[in-house]
Amino acid sequence: MQASSLRFSRLFGNGRPVVVAIDHGMFDGPIEGMEDIAGTAKHICQDVDAVLVSPGVLGVLGPQTFGRRGGPLAIVRINWGTVYCFSWNYTSGETVEAYSVKDALRLGADAVLVSLSLRTGSEARDAANVALFSRLCREAHDYGLVVIGEYFPVDYPKLSAAEVHEEVKIGCRVLAELGADAIKSYHTERFVEVRDGCPAPILTLGGSKFPREIDALKLAERQVRDGSAGVVFGRNALQARDPIAFQKALIEVVRNGIGAEDAAGKHGIEMKEYHGG
Repeated sequence: MQASSLRFSRLFGNGRPVVVAIDHGMFDGPIEGMEDIAGTAKHICQDVDAVLVSPGVLGVLGPQTFGRRGGPLAIVRINWGTVYCFSWNYTSGETVEAYSVKDALRLGADAVLVSLSLRTGSEARDAANVALFSRLCREAHDYGLVVIGEYFPVDYPKLSAAEVHEEVKIGCRVLAELGADAIKSYHTERFVEVRDGCPAPILTLGGSKFPREIDALKLAERQVRDGSAGVVFGRNALQARDPIAFQKALIEVVRNGIGAEDAAGKHGIEMKEYHGG
C-alpha cells in the first residue's frame, strides 16, 4: 500500500470528514475570527478530521494543532490563484505555484490542496493551469501525499446557479481525470449530477457566513443528503458564537447523519441571527 493510500484512509476512514479551513489569509488577509492565527487554533475542535492551512500557518501552528495523538490532519494549500481575491476584483484566473510539495511535506503536511480554474477567457491560460495542477499532483504522489483538487469558477459571484452547476460538474470530473484523490468544490443546485459524474469523492464547502448558524448546519445536512463525501467549512465554523460547539454540531450532522436541528439543540446552537463581533 502506498503512503498516499494510508493518508487517504486516515482522512476518510471515519466516514465523511469534517475539515476546518483557516487558509483565508492567503487571499483576504486577517479576516474576522482569524486575525490572530495562534488564537484561532484554540477555536478548532480536536475532533475534526483535518484543517486546511497555508504553508506559513502550518509552520506557525505545528504541534499546537497537529501534534496531538488523534488530532486533525494537516492539508496545505500550495498554489495561489487570483480567482479568490474578491476584494481586489481579480478575474483573470491566473494560478502560480506558491510552495513546493517537498517543502509542504517537510513541514508535516498529510495532504496538499491544489486548485484549478478553467474557462478563464484564455485557452493558453487554461492549458497552463492544467499543466501546473498536473505537475503538482504528480509531485505530491511521488512523495506519498494525498492530493485534494479544488475547482473554483472564475468570477464566481457573477455566475448564475445554473452556470455554477455546469462548470463545477465539468471541473470536478477534469480534476479526477488529472489524478486528484479527492475534490473540494461547491454544492450546486443539482449536486447529485456532479457526484454521479465524478469518480473521486467531493468535499463541499461552506461558503459565505450565514446570519443564522442553524442555516449553516442545514446546508451541511443538504450536502450530506445529496451525496457529499464530507465538508470544508471556514467562516461558518470559526465566526460562530461558540466555534467549538458549532464544529461539534457539524460533526454530528456530517459524520453521524444527525439532523441539523437536533444537532443544534444538542450543542446549544442558537437559531437567531449572528454576524460576529
